Amino acid sequence: MNTHTYTYTDAVPAPDGTSLAWVSDASGRPRAWTGAFDGSAVTGPPRPVPAFDEDVQALSWSPDGRWLAAQLAPGGGERTRVRLIGPDGPVDIAPAARAVTLGAWSPGGWRLGVTIFGDDGDGQACLVDVRDGTSTVLASGPAARVCAVSSDGRRAVVRLGRRGARELELVDLRSGLRTPLLPGGGAVVADARFDRTRLYVHTDAGHDRPVLMALDLRGRSAPRLIAARDDADLDGVALDPEAARVTLVWNVDGRSELELLDLRSGRAETVAPPPGDVVTSVAFTRDGRALLVGSEGPSVPPRISHVPLWPGGVAAPLLADPSPPGLVEPDLEHFTGEDGLPLTGWLFRPRTTPGPVPVLLWLHGGPEWQERPVYAPLFQALLAAGIAVFAPNVRGSTGYGRAFVAADDGPRRHVAITDVRAAVGFLVDSGHADPDRVGVAGRSYGGYLTLVALAWFPELFVVGVDVCGMSDLHTFYRDTEPWIAVSATTEYGDPAHDAALLRDLSPLHRADAITAPLLVVHGEHDTNVPLGEATQIVEALRDRGRAPGFLLFTGEGHEVRGVENRERFVDEVVRWVSGPLLDTAEETRAG
Repeated sequence: MNTHTYTYTDAVPAPDGTSLAWVSDASGRPRAWTGAFDGSAVTGPPRPVPAFDEDVQALSWSPDGRWLAAQLAPGGGERTRVRLIGPDGPVDIAPAARAVTLGAWSPGGWRLGVTIFGDDGDGQACLVDVRDGTSTVLASGPAARVCAVSSDGRRAVVRLGRRGARELELVDLRSGLRTPLLPGGGAVVADARFDRTRLYVHTDAGHDRPVLMALDLRGRSAPRLIAARDDADLDGVALDPEAARVTLVWNVDGRSELELLDLRSGRAETVAPPPGDVVTSVAFTRDGRALLVGSEGPSVPPRISHVPLWPGGVAAPLLADPSPPGLVEPDLEHFTGEDGLPLTGWLFRPRTTPGPVPVLLWLHGGPEWQERPVYAPLFQALLAAGIAVFAPNVRGSTGYGRAFVAADDGPRRHVAITDVRAAVGFLVDSGHADPDRVGVAGRSYGGYLTLVALAWFPELFVVGVDVCGMSDLHTFYRDTEPWIAVSATTEYGDPAHDAALLRDLSPLHRADAITAPLLVVHGEHDTNVPLGEATQIVEALRDRGRAPGFLLFTGEGHEVRGVENRERFVDEVVRWVSGPLLDTAEETRAG
């Protein structure tokens, strides 16, 4: 099945409302594009931005519209750059740094928040004067970021902290006074934005699920809870140009719900989202009468739609390719871990095949991430070949509260690994899968979990695919980018203090037990999970007489972003798993 289509994401309207910038891979790689915009449609031919000649990860206009900033990933790797296009042409921010990431602009449009990473693991969150390149360091530490600058330019909010232990600080830019905003820290989600008199904080600090709080900057009242739900995570927040309304993106069991909240009256109303189960971005148009919404779903490629906020308004695709026909929608299944913890997963089944079928278990990355019903050409190609896909959210995933995210930290990872075995048990017991026809695959942390599952439970799987997964947690810490290593200790453990735990959890040391045919996939420029994690597991298996496949993508990093490479990835994975899964199915029927 051909599920090829181009993607359109991250739409950002210019402050004057006359042009739009977005990211698309229509040229073969994710690049920045711009076009004339009348508030509801792109009215001229899209134009690529030549100065942004690397993979684009994020775009941001300065509030005065004079500068367009991009976060670039040279060679698809992790050592990102920030480049601006302004009145005098392109400008690189801190070009000698190991990596630079985008933060927030100051309201005047002449200072840009960036984080500059060196070799020590800490990031420096800075405000850079784009006119002369001078900068002011606001904070240093793991995952430091400039989240917001107040409208009067006197205060900023910075984020600090390791994974799962984020903090926010309010910084007085004149006196240097720093005020913690999240007493006790420990947040998974920590972000903020200003209006004229208030600071809005999006966080799960003090709550199991992310909420929206408001703080009066004049100190006249205590922090106030603006929006919270017991059954949903708050995924995204967008303020309108007049700061009178806010759009809330709720994550309910993986599907998105849009809500428009009037901040003056407290009245909330549901906004009908565009096609697709998952909203990936939201921005108000300049006049505040509509939203620009990024969305996608199993049968809806990533697109950008214009969503009117007036009565009777109908969402219309702004930037989109047609959806390929015949795509399969999944069902959300509920099962339990071996200790009784409730878990969920998305089950994609071939339409015409009743009863038990070959199944590939797909494990997502992160692990602070969530398997959601998004556009997945690999899943659809597997379905076309007669192979079902089950994509579970094992403990440690997001979308189900802080306690669930932390349920796999450190020594608790042993129990999280058994969630993979529980998923297979559910598939077999419910009649979806034959025990002789189950494979396992995953990307990043999911690739690591794939290797662990093949080593711990070799009797369950007839094939595996590891996409850029860690094979040894000690070498991962040694070779990954220093800022990634520092931030990861709350998740996996400290490589010095928890050495025995990390060795026990590393599948490389159990390579003898991996007997299923294994395909290892990695990007040449991946410095998040370095290439050595792939080569050492391949070499270990070859030393033991195995014949693993090794698919190396040149010009790619931690993610495969090139259109041709993505198509090759899908073809190779389907070919690799089809043999063991479908041949086993034929043998089972013949027997």
